[in-house]
Amino acid sequence: MLTTTVKFHFILAALLASVALAGCATPQKSALDDHFGEAVNAAKAAQIINPDASLNTDPVTGVDGQAAKGAVDRYHKSFVQPPASTNVFTIGVGSGGAM
Repeated sequence: MLTTTVKFHFILAALLASVALAGCATPQKSALDDHFGEAVNAAKAAQIINPDASLNTDPVTGVDGQAAKGAVDRYHKSFVQPPASTNVFTIGVGSGGAM
């Protein structure tokens, strides 16, 4: 008959052996792994109107140079000094006088 200490060591050794063998196992590949990333790539492709746009060397038409320069200058100035915001909710705030 085995003593409790020997039983405990036997069970502990069996557990350690099973953990060690489980570490050597290779995970099975699922069907999802074969198609990983396809949804993202499809979404990116759907957002591109003209994939060959970088090959077009024709100049842009529709905006003259002076109007474009004004728009770019206003854009750059908006970062230097943004417009001041006004406090719209000033109801009940006032002179502090009693009735």
